Amino acid sequence: MENGKRRGRFLSGRFLIGGLVTALVLLGAGVYWFQPWKLWQDDRVDEALPTAPRSTPSAPPAGAPDPAAPAPRTVARGNLISHEHTTTGTAQLIRLADGSHTLRLEDLDTSNGPDLRVWLTDAPVKEGTAGWRVFDDGKHVSLGKLKGNKGDQNYEVPTDLNLSEYSSVTIWCDRFDVSFGAAELTAA
Repeated sequence: MENGKRRGRFLSGRFLIGGLVTALVLLGAGVYWFQPWKLWQDDRVDEALPTAPRSTPSAPPAGAPDPAAPAPRTVARGNLISHEHTTTGTAQLIRLADGSHTLRLEDLDTSNGPDLRVWLTDAPVKEGTAGWRVFDDGKHVSLGKLKGNKGDQNYEVPTDLNLSEYSSVTIWCDRFDVSFGAAELTAA
């Protein structure tokens, strides 16, 4: 009888330790996956509007404005609306002097999060929870990781992209397949 009690305590102790180890592994995986500390961390980025390099050999000296170079021109813009997280600011599609395009986020203010991307998409921008998950349903292209959750930042648009096929911008959380915020792009 005494031997059976000892064996029972031994087995229950092993199950307790095994349960604790499993709980710690799951807690560690959850912390890694959700990265909750990012909700309290802000990454501010303040980039100037890019200027396209001139390809002519008669470019003016560095620092001097080139009167012949056309100024960057906003071809489409939209105001960011909130989805999964409160998001404000503007998105602008800008044509540079060399004909290339840049997506510029200005006065961006959103939450930080894991695996945030900036996407151009063909999806309509919907208010509320109806718009949280629509952006990966159709055509979309990632312009890269979100550089910061606050400030002004630029994203180079691939030159071979047919911009007429894209009508919106989203700050997309790739890890959880949800939009933090989005803007419908309308001609400027």
